[in-house]
Amino acid sequence: MNGLHRWPVRVASLLAAVAVWHLATAADLRLWVRFDRFPGPVEVVREFGRQVEQGQFWQDVAQSLVRILSGFALAAVLGVALGVATARSRWAGDLLQPLFEVARPIPAIALVPVAILLFPANEQGIVFITFAAAFFPVLVSTRHAVKALPVVWEDAVRTLGGGRWRVLVRVVLPGVLPGVFGGLSIGMGVAWICVISAEMISGDFGVGYRTWQAYTIVDYPGVLVGMATIGLLGWLTSASVELAGRRLTRWLPREERS
Repeated sequence: MNGLHRWPVRVASLLAAVAVWHLATAADLRLWVRFDRFPGPVEVVREFGRQVEQGQFWQDVAQSLVRILSGFALAAVLGVALGVATARSRWAGDLLQPLFEVARPIPAIALVPVAILLFPANEQGIVFITFAAAFFPVLVSTRHAVKALPVVWEDAVRTLGGGRWRVLVRVVLPGVLPGVFGGLSIGMGVAWICVISAEMISGDFGVGYRTWQAYTIVDYPGVLVGMATIGLLGWLTSASVELAGRRLTRWLPREERS
């Protein structure tokens, strides 16, 4: 089944979920979960249409995108650079790896108090939290990808007279791209979780802040609009990362799928 024929199945699954949601809320279903006070899809679509017509909605979307892209870009650059360094250099590994291993288990959202103390503005603190969330998946995936490279590739380049920098440019960086983009994809998802949480805790604008504000005034359709917006933005950004990864690794052999 090719990609074009798979789209109807994907769309049908979404429509089926919306239909079940509509039936459960219309019937005020109360079993293990309670749908009697849960807004239905019609209410949410109506609220979404109302918000889209307001400038505040687009300002929040733009603010969240700036935060996520800024933190993610920093994490991508530093994560790849330090991942390669710690995997290729014993000195860098001994110096930096203990620090990374101590900091890595700390949830990025737990750094909110640290960000408040370190940075004078909320904006800088939220970008820092986003960076911390995405950094470690990129770092770890890059380091493992470097260590998994066949030694024979490097030996072949050195046999042909290539130096350390040629090995890095011609062998290491192209060879780790699949692993790097796997880490980038995971990092993007984790970054969205943390940036929304940070906006809810200490933000003044953004989709997360607006979703929490809707909850505090018992605007449940507004809450679901915020959740849907977060999901859509997360999907678009993650899909962009995966598309870039496929474009940059076109030279890899692809397994044919039926």
